[in-house]
Amino acid sequence: MKSEVVRKGMDAAPARSLLRADGLVDEDFDKPFIGIANSWNEIVPGHIHLNEIVQAVKEGIIEAGGKPFIFGVPAVCDGIAMGHEGMRYSLISREVISDCCEVMVLGHAFDGWIGVTNCDKVTPGMLMAAGRMNLPSIMVTGGAMEAGKKDGKSYDLQSVFEVLGEYSAGKADKERVHEVECISCPGRGSCSGLFTANTMACLTETLGMSPTGCGTSLAVDKKKLDLAREAGKRIVELVKKNIKPRDIVNEDSFRNAICVDMAIGGSTNTALHIPAISKDFGCPVTLDTFDEISREIPHITSLRPAGPFTIRDLDNAGGVPAILNRLQKYLVDRPTINGTSIIQIAKEAVVKDENVLRPLDNPYHKQGGIAVLKGNLAPLGSVVKQAAVDPKMMKFSGKARPFNSEDEAREAIVSGKIVSGDVVVIRYEGPKGAPGMPEMLSPTSLIIGRGLGDSVALITDGRFSGASRGGAIGHVSPEAYEKGPIAIVEDGDIIDIDIPERKLNVRLSDEEIKVRLAKVKIVERPVTGVQKKYRKLVSNGANGAYLD
Repeated sequence: MKSEVVRKGMDAAPARSLLRADGLVDEDFDKPFIGIANSWNEIVPGHIHLNEIVQAVKEGIIEAGGKPFIFGVPAVCDGIAMGHEGMRYSLISREVISDCCEVMVLGHAFDGWIGVTNCDKVTPGMLMAAGRMNLPSIMVTGGAMEAGKKDGKSYDLQSVFEVLGEYSAGKADKERVHEVECISCPGRGSCSGLFTANTMACLTETLGMSPTGCGTSLAVDKKKLDLAREAGKRIVELVKKNIKPRDIVNEDSFRNAICVDMAIGGSTNTALHIPAISKDFGCPVTLDTFDEISREIPHITSLRPAGPFTIRDLDNAGGVPAILNRLQKYLVDRPTINGTSIIQIAKEAVVKDENVLRPLDNPYHKQGGIAVLKGNLAPLGSVVKQAAVDPKMMKFSGKARPFNSEDEAREAIVSGKIVSGDVVVIRYEGPKGAPGMPEMLSPTSLIIGRGLGDSVALITDGRFSGASRGGAIGHVSPEAYEKGPIAIVEDGDIIDIDIPERKLNVRLSDEEIKVRLAKVKIVERPVTGVQKKYRKLVSNGANGAYLD
């Protein structure tokens, strides 16, 4: 085992001496050393309960004869970071989290590790580390919060952002905003819709890297602790059998995950995270893979932000196993950390609610939740959550209203300067330009809240929250900072969006685009510290904003 370098032999005496200071005794040096990456903190609602899950994992490891060691990793709450400088650190944190796991696991020669995770960048970051290190590992996701409830209606973070749009349009007063604010996020867990955190939890289970049922079990559910305890036992077994992440996950696993992503209408952020994770597993997938699968897999559920259902509804309908049951004919059988295969899980599953998880021949939409658009405005690609687009916006042409920052665009929307028929263009918010590719939940929600969701589009080289909906097209690549065509859009240019045909174009000739690009002056934002390093190393959104 890897930990023998600190457990066995005369040369390990100094390490053993220090480990004895941690409380280890002689018999502990015959046990597998298991790290537990814990993203617990007191600021992110999806993480405030993770110490309880970690304790259950720890108990399972001890019962199975392992020696657990807990270490911390950071986490950013996108909702709290939204709309200010903090959002520039959100995507950056994915790489930091991945590096933290690598530093702690390899630095201390652990034999295996468990990531206790939740929320948008933590789960992808831990998965990247798992693929890169290729040591036995398991992910235990912390679960969604309950939806807020009032008068039979469900509320979540999306509700709060959208009521602000209603307020700016005079459709809601301060009392209504306060009411929605107070009921929408009732307690621990990741936000209750199919936003990025819960999408990634479902995809992690599909990849075979987390316990069956973990992806949709809520933070308040006792079964989450039961799954965590079993994961603790299982990681010791994986170490003893030397079963590694790359033994479980390959290109077919990622295709399975994308199939599930399309069927449930997951967050567009998966088009950043899956390519990045797949690179660290040595089997990279691209946006083309997303588009190919999107055309084939129907959208069979309708969770918020696209529809009325929440993660609790999906869990009650059978969770990820029930989704796999629906998709059996599209899946490739792969092993999982549970010791059972994907197809075995699918065959044994039962769909408990035919409305939440419709049959393939009666989908909510005939194509998958995400579409990849290309054209002279996005030569390398862009991404839209088509399952959350109003039918009127599937084909749309409008006048460009370009802005060089999210703040400028938000001000224009709130002040009523954006009207029906406009295409809001937000640029210099990409991986390098921002830097950090911030999410645009605020402007998209303001557009929806002001009643413009079926008549105003938004395109950006930034990205969107999993809670965004409407004609919102992100990840436009190349970004403006790299002199992508989005940089040359001028006020009044006509932009054509054709989601069914996967096209995004500005009505300009190639020659005119070339002439304008020659005159572009890049908007520079001074950066220091981690932002400076990130800008230098990060690739574009079409490449998963991966650090090269």
